[in-house]
Amino acid sequence: MSVTSEARTIWKGDLAEGTGAVSLQSSRLGPFDVNWKARSEGSTSVTTPEELIAAAHSSCFSMALSHALTQNGTPPTSIETSASVTFIPGTGITGSHLNVHAVVPGISADDFARLAAEAKAGCPVSAALAGVEITLEATLA
Repeated sequence: MSVTSEARTIWKGDLAEGTGAVSLQSSRLGPFDVNWKARSEGSTSVTTPEELIAAAHSSCFSMALSHALTQNGTPPTSIETSASVTFIPGTGITGSHLNVHAVVPGISADDFARLAAEAKAGCPVSAALAGVEITLEATLA
């Protein structure tokens, strides 16, 4: 079974002064405001395509790691992942940094690091971001 997820953006105006709104059609969440100023300078009140990619990457990686840990016989108590996606105007997206802290009873630090690296490589969003550097920091709590 395949699943198709949908989002829609309505944009008004030119790039520099225009504004838009992103709605997550599949989950009916949003709208979330977007604009070039937030994308190129940062913002704490307006989202960006890179923030949405970071959300996708952190959630995808967490799911992949949870699965790998469970398959290893060491299911996680909790996984907290942040993703930081870097955008440089004129260049584009240059990387995604995953930072994960997990509580996993009964696993060694070496096994956790190995499974985290495998989850990073196997996560479908990581595959979609194959054109940029993806880094990982993984620690057990």
